[in-house]
Amino acid sequence: MTVPSLLPDAPAWFRRAVGVPYGHGAVEVDGCDVHYLHWGEPGRRGLVFVHGGGAHAHWWTPVAATFAGKFRVVAIDLSGHGDSGHREAYDPEQWADEVVAVAADAGIGGLPVVIGHSMGGFITIVTAARHPADVAGVIVCDSPVTEADPEISAHDSFGRPRTYPDVEAAITRFRTVPPQEHYLDYVVDFVARQSLEEEDGGWRWKFDRRIFEQFGRGVRGLAVPYLTQVDCRLALLRSENGLVTPEIGAFMFEKLGRVTPVIEIPEAGHHAMLDQPLILLTALRTLLADWDHSEPHRR
Repeated sequence: MTVPSLLPDAPAWFRRAVGVPYGHGAVEVDGCDVHYLHWGEPGRRGLVFVHGGGAHAHWWTPVAATFAGKFRVVAIDLSGHGDSGHREAYDPEQWADEVVAVAADAGIGGLPVVIGHSMGGFITIVTAARHPADVAGVIVCDSPVTEADPEISAHDSFGRPRTYPDVEAAITRFRTVPPQEHYLDYVVDFVARQSLEEEDGGWRWKFDRRIFEQFGRGVRGLAVPYLTQVDCRLALLRSENGLVTPEIGAFMFEKLGRVTPVIEIPEAGHHAMLDQPLILLTALRTLLADWDHSEPHRR
């Protein structure tokens, strides 16, 4: 494990988190190698973290690694992202199969809780619907599941492919989709450095842009048919300044049988791990602790 250089203002909690020892794993799913990170001892109950579109497993590292003392923790690179292989075409159900395959390969004891952000939340919902016997519960972080899909082309939002002469030049061009008003610079710097690969004498972002050509009209509606099929525990964390409006939260609450807690992360933008990671971490810890000592409400 190599810990990347950190900005001087990175606080102690962040340095501890990214310094937690981790390993790499991979499993083949439908002919594609799917990479993942793992923390904690094998055989423990598990958490599986799923990143958003264009992101990768290390977006979750500062949050996920803090659970390593009690859980077997896994963060996946969905195909087309991070250090996983690329496909000719991408499908939400296939991504859900990847989540289940990684959980099975990573040495988790029992059924995991799956935690997904943005597009990863959509895939988390699909995973719960398609593989009800393989998950204990799911937590969805600011994933705006709605019938309407007014997003502009995600392909246009991510811009044209570029090769940068060095890592530092690339980091200055790191942007999130959607943008938000506030970021923690030390988190963004860490995430950006993990987002690059060397190619053709320069540096490029790792994700496969064909994903956004395929889902160019947006992905908000992809998970709608699966909401009514989810039978395990589910919680929705909506960012105060994110994409899940109170109206979308109410829509999802109704579709999920009015048994799902909808919890607002105050002051957070859509990418809460980049601006309010400690509040996000507290919300996750609280939900997991409650689920250990309470009975779920059923539809």
